[in-house]
Amino acid sequence: MTQPNIDIYSKFTCPFCVRAKNLLKGKGAEFNEFDITMGGPKKAEMLERAPNARTVPQIFIGDLHVGGSDDLAALERSGQLDALLAG
Repeated sequence: MTQPNIDIYSKFTCPFCVRAKNLLKGKGAEFNEFDITMGGPKKAEMLERAPNARTVPQIFIGDLHVGGSDDLAALERSGQLDALLAG
């Protein structure tokens, strides 16, 4: 089975972004990171994918909008993250 595509929208020096990326790295997951510090088309893309999102990181695993760092950590604590990462 192939790992689903993981996208993370982040900002420079965001500690929550670092925490989320470290959790995924610890799982051996590869991800695409989009820095939206200066706005631009990737910020617009993030808002299109998650219209109510105003904070970073915003994390997507496949088509699922996970949410932020706390949401990702909650999936890990509940034992659901590994299944999502496995596809």
